[in-house]
Amino acid sequence: MINGKDKADFKLKTIGMTSSIVLSVLTVLTFAIAICTPPISGPFATGTITTYPYTDIISRFPRDYFWMYPAMALVLVFIIYGVCVHRYACSEKKLYSHIGVMFAVLASGILFVDYFLQVTVIQQSLLNGETEALALLTQYNPHGIFIALEEAGYLLLSFSILFFAPVFTQKGWLSNTLRWTCVVGFILSIAALGVITFVYGIQREYIFEIAVISIDFIVLIILGILSGILFKRI
Repeated sequence: MINGKDKADFKLKTIGMTSSIVLSVLTVLTFAIAICTPPISGPFATGTITTYPYTDIISRFPRDYFWMYPAMALVLVFIIYGVCVHRYACSEKKLYSHIGVMFAVLASGILFVDYFLQVTVIQQSLLNGETEALALLTQYNPHGIFIALEEAGYLLLSFSILFFAPVFTQKGWLSNTLRWTCVVGFILSIAALGVITFVYGIQREYIFEIAVISIDFIVLIILGILSGILFKRI
């Protein structure tokens, strides 16, 4: 007969391992689609360039928005992953992991709403000729609301990952790599913000957004793979 602790460990192992694997897969998928969707505005624009008021973008639907669907799933799975890390943490480390989960919920909420608005509001507004204030909301505005929310969301996600670092205190390469991945990812995100802001000031447009997303995605891929191994060993 399986006791309560064994059942709890089995659930943690199953959900933790599954969420870790799905996290890596969704991150790779989102990253790959995003890379294959080059910007058509701002400092890194290629091909046909769109400019303010960004109302000539109807032909970009839906291809420029494909990457947002796995991204929405990704941020939700990250919350599940964070809860599993919190459940895995020993009692004296649960304060840190709890803070990490709170940052995860905040970051994921911001990013999910940001992406959901893009895929449900922008296209319909353009089709209906409702273009007032659209320039502030669209992803094609390199210094618009969409970019600002992405920067905030992924920066908060870096904070979440940092607070998961103390959970991985066991000896061995696996925990050490997980811990240092969390710490280094946060340091790189903050360093990118500082350097890019110093160089470009308020004119940084989406340069920091690209940097922090790239850093976070690489970190999430590594965390997902290694955490899957960790939870499998429970």
